Amino acid sequence: MPSTDTPATKGSQDVWLDAAFEMLLESGVDSVRILPLAKRLKLSRTSFYWFFKDREALLEALIARWREKNTLGLVQQTEAYAENIIEAMLNVFDCWLNSQLFDSQLEFAMRSWALQSAAVVSEIEAADATRIEALARMFERYGYDPLAANVRGRTIYLTQIGYISMNTQETLEVRMQRIPAYVEIFTGQPPDSRELQRFHAHHEYSPAGTD
Repeated sequence: MPSTDTPATKGSQDVWLDAAFEMLLESGVDSVRILPLAKRLKLSRTSFYWFFKDREALLEALIARWREKNTLGLVQQTEAYAENIIEAMLNVFDCWLNSQLFDSQLEFAMRSWALQSAAVVSEIEAADATRIEALARMFERYGYDPLAANVRGRTIYLTQIGYISMNTQETLEVRMQRIPAYVEIFTGQPPDSRELQRFHAHHEYSPAGTD
């Protein structure tokens, strides 16, 4: 019998992938299965196969999207225009404040998934190396020697991964209050008020007492 599925009843690849991400974030990779996804989307189970060969193909697509979003997002921020290392560092900090550039919840979910999958461990190791190298290259562009650049890059990255792995929660106000000290620790240079004002404005943040 010919399939009665139409584009409206099948959804789309992005619809299925978005729902898979939601389930990954909510309950871990074991929950990402075809029938629960179909029920969540109120679509037929068979429509899944218009877009993915099987569950493994869906999981591979999840990894690819994480790689594109978080790794590419971070690398691009290390390469964004900046007048000096302080502005370059603040560009990187945009990642920790904007989930469109770097999704910390997704990163936590992927690292939890790695506890069950050697293949995901390999993906994460490759991502870690790429991200640290990008941070190191950023410091080298602003005159730091290769060893110092690498150590600073690793320190920045491992600090943030520690935040994510511990599921640390901070208010925006607390995070903003700490950023000047982080910048100075990571770069060896304190940010000036003009640089901080631009950063605050970029994130639509007004320090207490400046409204």
